Formats: sequence, C-alpha cells, structure tokens
Amino acid sequence: MARIYTRTGDKGETGLVGGKRTSKSSLRIQAFGDIDELNSVVGLAGTFSKDKQVSSLLERLQRDLFIVGADLASPTEDRATPRVTEDMTITLEKNIDAFQQELRPLKAFILPGGAETGAILHFARTVARRAERSMVALSETEAINENLIPYMNRLSDLLFVMARLANRREGRSELEWHGEATESNMSSTRKPL
Repeated sequence: MARIYTRTGDKGETGLVGGKRTSKSSLRIQAFGDIDELNSVVGLAGTFSKDKQVSSLLERLQRDLFIVGADLASPTEDRATPRVTEDMTITLEKNIDAFQQELRPLKAFILPGGAETGAILHFARTVARRAERSMVALSETEAINENLIPYMNRLSDLLFVMARLANRREGRSELEWHGEATESNMSSTRKPL
C-alpha cells in the first residue's frame, strides 16, 4: 500500500510541476492553496444543495478549479499541463447572465447568509476573491497565464449570483443593508460589546 505521506515537505518546501522546489510560503503556493480551499468550499456547497442545476454547475466548477491549480503549479510552458482559457471565462459569463434573469435587480447591499447552500456560496465568493488577490500579487512578481485573473474575477461574480439564486429557490429572502448600523437606531436593550 502506498503511503499518503512522503516527508518531502518537512523542511517547508514543496514541488511544482517540472520538479522545481519552492518555499511553502511563496506567493505561488499561497495562490494555489487559496484555490484548494475554494474548491473545498464549493464542494461543501454542493453537498448541501438540493437543486440539481446548481449542484451540477458546482461540480463543473470544482473540476475547473483543478485546472486553475494545475496552471498555477506549472510556471513553465509545459504543454501537458491543462490551462485556463478565455472560453472558460466566457462560460462563466453565460451562466451569470442566465441566472440573473431569475433574480430581481439589487437596489442595496445584501447581507451574506440565507439558506445553507446560499450562505456557503457567499463564503465561497469571499474565498474566490482572496484567491484572486493572491494571483494578482503573484502576477506582480512572476509571469502567470493571462486568463487566470479574469477567470477568478468572473468566478466570484458567479458565486455571488448563485448564492442569491440558491436563496431565492429555497424561499429565503435577502436582508438588505442600508448603512443603518448607527448607535441611535440599535436596540436600546442590546448590551455594548
């Protein structure tokens, strides 16, 4: 039986595609670590979703996130490594446009939350934004695939729309925020923090 542990990372380094070793604290490792976390959160959302359309798309996104991770883990021009393409971003945009037809236009910020699937998708959106920021930081010091950042930007938009859609389909209303968190309109019975 093959062991799950290799001990090759015990000194704080990990391998990239092609065999190059790099520090686990590097920007590249941070970026694909964020992608790994995002993939897990998307999988969690899929576990709770009872909507077949949403579940199917979440599985597709998980598969795409493996491509994103492979792309980040292969800084060389290795032709065998799958790469994020412009078409992948266009597909995200088509999903956003289709789902938005089912949603009412936003007139205020909304509080993240709602039904389980919607709340987890809001969480996934924030992890996607962090992964995007990691990629931007990486791109300022190393070359990356030019399609990665647009893909991540659109993915976070899609996750936001999917969170709203999941909440709508599960009958949960959105809680709007209008900048009302002031001392004068907070409950007088609430104790100070």
